[in-house]
This record gives sequence, C-alpha cells and structure tokens, in this order.
Amino acid sequence: MTFTMTFTLHPKSCPLAAIRSLILQKKPNIRNMSSTTGGPRPASMVVLHRALAPAFETFCQANRGPLPLLGRGEPGKWAWPALGAVSGTRMDRPQFRKYEFGACTGSLTSLEEYSEQLKDMVTFFLGCSASLEGAWEKAGLPRRDPPGHGHVGAYKTTVPCTTVAGFCCPLVVTMRPVPKDKLERLVQASCSLMGEQGQPVHIGDPELLGIQDLSRPDYGDPVPCQPGEVPVFWPSQLTSLEAVSGYQTPLAFTSAPGSMVMTDLKDLEAPAGCLTPEGIPEVHPISQDPLHYSITSASAVQKIRELETVIAVDPGNRGIGHLLRKDELLRASLSLSHAHAVLITTGFPTHFNHEPPEETDGPPGAIALAAFLQALDKGVSVIVDRRALSLFQKLVEEAVEQATCRSIMETTVSDEAFGRQLCSPLYHQRDEAFGKASRNCPNPHRADASTLCPSCQGVLKTPIPILTYQGGSAEAAQAFLCDERDPKSPRFDHLVAIERAGRAADGNYYNARKMNIKHLVDPIDDLFLVAQKIPGISSTGVGDGGNELGMGKVKEAVKNHIRNGDVIACDVEADFAVIAGVSNWGGYALACALYVLNSCEVHGRYLRKAARPSHAPGEQRWTEALPSVAKEEKMLSILVQHRVRSGVSGNVGMEVDGLPFHSTHAQMIQKLLDVTTGCQ
Repeated sequence: MTFTMTFTLHPKSCPLAAIRSLILQKKPNIRNMSSTTGGPRPASMVVLHRALAPAFETFCQANRGPLPLLGRGEPGKWAWPALGAVSGTRMDRPQFRKYEFGACTGSLTSLEEYSEQLKDMVTFFLGCSASLEGAWEKAGLPRRDPPGHGHVGAYKTTVPCTTVAGFCCPLVVTMRPVPKDKLERLVQASCSLMGEQGQPVHIGDPELLGIQDLSRPDYGDPVPCQPGEVPVFWPSQLTSLEAVSGYQTPLAFTSAPGSMVMTDLKDLEAPAGCLTPEGIPEVHPISQDPLHYSITSASAVQKIRELETVIAVDPGNRGIGHLLRKDELLRASLSLSHAHAVLITTGFPTHFNHEPPEETDGPPGAIALAAFLQALDKGVSVIVDRRALSLFQKLVEEAVEQATCRSIMETTVSDEAFGRQLCSPLYHQRDEAFGKASRNCPNPHRADASTLCPSCQGVLKTPIPILTYQGGSAEAAQAFLCDERDPKSPRFDHLVAIERAGRAADGNYYNARKMNIKHLVDPIDDLFLVAQKIPGISSTGVGDGGNELGMGKVKEAVKNHIRNGDVIACDVEADFAVIAGVSNWGGYALACALYVLNSCEVHGRYLRKAARPSHAPGEQRWTEALPSVAKEEKMLSILVQHRVRSGVSGNVGMEVDGLPFHSTHAQMIQKLLDVTTGCQ
C-alpha cells in the first residue's frame, strides 16, 4: 500500500512538519505520480545550500514556464521527526538524486544520512507537468501512457533558459502526441486547468527544438506518435535538474525523475492569462515542412482578421474580392513572427518608357514592414533589380531617421536652467552626407538634443542591406539562399514580395495592360521557387492585381476574374497570398499584425518557449515602428523627389495607383492603426 499526504505550502513559507516528513523519513510519503489525474497538484523538489537560494529563486522567476515556483522552505529551522512515521510504505524506486559538483553521484530513497547538511539547505517546490493529465479528460481524449507505465519522456532542447547568477541550462520539455484535429481543444483544456503553465511551448517538428530523436528521451520513456498525431511539447520541471547540474555546487538534491509529492499548492505568481477571454488560445498551422503550428489568443486573431477585411476594399474595381482567401494575413504574420531573418523584395517597373520605371506602390509597404521587423530585432534585407540598386539605396538612406534631418540647436537663456534646447525652425536641414538640400522644419519644438521633431522622424531606425540577384538557375538561387549551398543552413527563413513583378506562365513579366517588361526584371522569382524545396523557408506574396510575385497561389482566380488575367497572371506562388486594394496596404497590415501578435502574451510566451521574461505588451519601440500617416507621407515624398510615378495614372505626385495620399491612403493607414491599437 502507498500513502500520499496532502499539505499546504505558500511561496517562501513551507511548514517545517511537511518538509521534514517529506525529506528525512526512511519511508517518506512520496510516490511516482506521473499517471495521476485530478485531486492535489504534484510538485518536485530541489534542495540547495542556503547561499544559493536567492539566485535560484530569481532563476525560477525568470524561467517561470519550466520552473513554476510553488514554495520554498527556510534554512536552519529543522525539527527532526521520528523515523518511520508512515508505516507500510512501499518504495518502488529511488525518490531523490544527489549531485556533487554538477555530477549525479547517487539515487536515494531517503535523505536521513544528510540531516546535518540539510540544516544549511533550502527546499524549493516546483509545479509539475504531470498536472497536464487532467487536460486529456477535460478535452474528452484518451490518455496515452508510455509502454510499461513508466513516466512520460522528457527531452533536453537547444533553447537556452535565462541565465541568473551562474544558473544556466537548456530548457527541458515533455512531449505528448495529440490527434491533429484535437490540437486546439486540448490546448484550451490544458490552459483552462493550469493557466499559462498549461500552454505548450512548441507544436510540430522536434528538430525545431534541437531534438533529434523522439524515441530516445533524456528522461523517462517515449510515447510514440501514431499516424495523424502531432507532437506537442510542454515545459518540464526537469529543467531544474539541468540547472543544478550546470551550477556545479558541492552538494544538492533533487526529486528523481517521475517522483513527486502531492500538494494543494497553486502557483500564486503565475497570471491566469489563458483563462481570460483575451487569453483563449487558438492553434494555427504555419508550415508543413518542417511541421510547425503557432499559438495566439482569440482576441489577437480577431484583430488580424479585421485588418485583413480593412485592406480588402477594392478602390480600383479590379475584382480582387475573387482572390481573397481567409486568414492569409494571419498565417503570414504568424510565420513572420517566428522568423529570424527576412528577405523582402519589391519593385514593379510598369512605366517602362520612363526613368525610373518603378511605381509608388510597393517600396513604401516594403520599408514599413522592414521598419517593424527591425523593431522586433529580426534580420531584414531588401533585394531589388540590379538596374534599380542606386535608386533603392537612396530611398533607404533618406528613410533612415538619422539621415532624414539634422537639427541645428540654439540654446536660449530660459532653456539653460532646464538643460534643454530649442529646435530652430530656420536651421533644419537634410543630412549633408547624402547631399540633400536645406529645408525648414514645419514643427519647431522643444526636445532633448537627440530627439527629432515628429515631422522629421524617419521611417527606418537603421539602414537596411540592399541586395541584388541575377543568377538565373536553381543552383545559383540555392547558393544565394543558403550558407555554402547547404539547404540545411538557410540564410533567410522568410521571403516577402510586396508589389513585385511576377513571372507569368510563358516566362514573361507583364504589367496590367499586358505590356511585357521582362527586360527590366531580374529573376528574383527563382528564389521563391527554390525556397519551396528548402525546409524552413516560408514565403509571402502581397498583391492587388494578380500579376505580382507570389500570386501564383490564386492564379486560377486571377485568370477567371481579373482583366487580362489569362496573360498577366503570375505563375509563381508563395505560401501565403495577402490580397489588398493597394499592395502598400498589405505591407502596412503585416506590420500591424506583427504588433498585435507580439503584444499578445499568449503568443509571446509561445515565441520565447516560456523560458525567458516577457516583453511589456506594445512596448514603446514597437509603437514607434508602426506605420503612421506622417511617416508614410514622408516616404511617398521621397519617392516623388526621385521622380517615381503613380502606377495607374503615371503622375509624379502624392498619389499611389492613381489615388491621392491624403484623402485615401492616409485614411487607410489611420484605420489600420485604430484596429491595431484598439482605438475606436
């Protein structure tokens, strides 16, 4: 017979009677609870020298996902119980691990012989992933246990936990196979039972976590995936074993894998974000090779769907409604949110009789998206036609904040007392490094010396690398996309085309009037074609007429519903096709959707694998990086200065696709911002 005692602990204050009966008895009331459902909550223990207690507590708080701290004891206040207080306890397996200088040197059924050392040690109680078992019952799913009724396998990953005062280790996760069509039901059930601790950190290919073989867990026994099932990973408290091992303290103890104590504790520090309407998780596929799902909140999904609706208006009456596919913006932005390095292409030389032949649709949306990717600390580059390299270099130079204007500061007597300066309206000028003419600043204002006035604020924080590609073969495209031509080492994990001329079925490139402009277009399409065969690279196409790169995904609709579609339809598809009334709007919407996702705690926790502290929702640099009417007006004015023309009318002026900026595009930008930031 096995006995289990339920007791109550509170963070930083554990009753000594509970601690002593658990740790010192020859026959402790501890048992393997990996298959227990319902009732008290299981916990594991870590016992460290008192000098390490503050650092380890901070380490747990910084990595709350795998190490939810339920409580801790106080050192030096031990009262020893009578041994054998619980009779008839059957010890099926060791209950503790002993660590000396980072090495596991023994498995123990009791800590009795270390009673003197324990007087200077502190016990931590951590929540366990075994609590997940109740989610299967709540979701109406049969539970899958390892063969032989061992405890569910756990795996070391290559995801680093946040380092605190010498405590550093990889994240350890546990895996459960889940039927593909039941993923969202189970995730919602686990979150409703456990709050944020019930949210998975990864759904899909284990290699994305650095796990090479699911049949060989580092702890416990594997649960094999059956056809139609998807591996789902949750953070494991066994991360604590890696932390203890990595610190190499002279003496430490932990619960043995699979051994737990039962408590009625709750993680009082864990917010119940998943329990609120704003925190209800939704699961969405973002890649098939490798298999990858993402998670975000239902409220974030609703906002992004609203953004998709806003940009789907058809001011040119082209019939783009026939090209729309639901949730393309959502999946594209989720995929971009997971990306580390993004390659953006733009440029549609529709005005082939003019110099430059580019149009004003495309570059503003591409640079707006690049600006937000910069704010998310992602690598971002832009690739354009060789003949347009100089033009785009100038556009980017002038879009950078520091290059947009230079203030000549004048200190006034009244300002000196406050150490502040007056930005003179008479001496504001473009950065001389780029040879720009002087101009007056329309908004004189008081500011710190490093601050730019709002109208002089640039679109980009830092320059973006401008690349070209003229390869023309699959081998050349792979060499461009991958380090040392190795498809296992891609340089970019997401390609984005915004109003980029797309190759038609006959190999030519056409504008909307069926004019062949192939002589002005480099074969950047090849990069998208080759990327389809390289695992780990996704792609997005943004278009408004069906002849743009990436629109091959909707080419049949283009041929059937768009004027001249049978000729001009792009034949090259992207993984995601974002349709907008004007392609710039699609670029703005992608930036706004990324803001929504990264301001969502449910998605943010999934991104950081619950192993790092969260960002403040909508932190300031993200807000500043959003498209704005002022910044997009500035970007369009830069294009006009370089004689770039409107796509429909051919005019050189403040318009895109024949639509005036202030009465059309400015209103669209404001609508997108209102949806994004919640303004009514």
